[in-house]
Amino acid sequence: MGDNQRLLRAGDPRNSMSEARTVVVAVYDYFKESFPPEMVGRIGRLYLGHGGGTPLPIPRTRYRLLREFLEKLGFRTGRGGVNPPARQAGARAGVTSFGKNCFAFAEGIGSFVEIDTLVIDGELEYDRPTMQVSCPDKCTLCIDACPTGALYEPLRMNPLMCVAYNSYATPGSFLGDGQIVLRMDIRERMGVWIYGCDICQQVCPHNQPRLKAKLLPNAYLAQVAADFRLEKLLNMSAAYFRDKVYPLMHYIKDGRYVQRNAAVALGNLGQDEAVPHLARAMRDPDELVRGHAAWALGRIGGREVLEILEGSLATECSEYARSEIIAASGVSRSTGGY
Repeated sequence: MGDNQRLLRAGDPRNSMSEARTVVVAVYDYFKESFPPEMVGRIGRLYLGHGGGTPLPIPRTRYRLLREFLEKLGFRTGRGGVNPPARQAGARAGVTSFGKNCFAFAEGIGSFVEIDTLVIDGELEYDRPTMQVSCPDKCTLCIDACPTGALYEPLRMNPLMCVAYNSYATPGSFLGDGQIVLRMDIRERMGVWIYGCDICQQVCPHNQPRLKAKLLPNAYLAQVAADFRLEKLLNMSAAYFRDKVYPLMHYIKDGRYVQRNAAVALGNLGQDEAVPHLARAMRDPDELVRGHAAWALGRIGGREVLEILEGSLATECSEYARSEIIAASGVSRSTGGY
């Protein structure tokens, strides 16, 4: 089934339940606490707001709690796995409006909201729709700030260029089969984002009150922030991914893609302190990790980097990784390696 067909199917509540009479929409404010500064700008606030502790926090159990509440009231709920599109449903229900950055906005919160939709078999009193765009006519801050041009005009986005999409749309993810190797034309523009992206939300005037508010820290994230240092993610084991990383970054099913993203982020930081960690990654058994670590080393450059790359090339058996090493060596030379 193509993407357009999926969207059309999801838009009809009867595909979730043939007896559908009402779509219930719940909006959750996920930015009620502050997040560790070392995680902000690398992991999207939405995913930080999910938390990852045990037992699961409310944001991760909210949909189940809503369904159980409605069923206790005597309603049957759709369980077909096809729910109406959240942002469209939020506006139809009168709880959100649209922003030029394609996000939903709730009054008093901004776009830092998550929307759940649930189909039931009974009729409720309907709210007045708020389908309008809430942005000033001349404001283009979000479009101007998008590093990849994914957001190319108001309410129009190319998801294949989006930093967030490229960070977690990987084979095995719930999004379907995404890319394995990050595209060359997108790596530098991903900056240090490894999971999601907040740039178009950070520049939005509607979000400034929340961004500038003094909020209590998220205690769970403050405790685990050190586990998400880039060098740790780059050279993590499968057990480390399973126990420490996956509970928070659960869109990614295989840790190799987190390692890949961490390598690119370290390359974009361009700090010499990352060289030993990237050199270690050049001995990783996974060619995907070695290839992106080579790219990152090329971004940093220098004589030491050239020696690492040339030494790795002498023993590299993967044609893919060899191509990355050769390209990185050329970049490093052109930036003054010799």
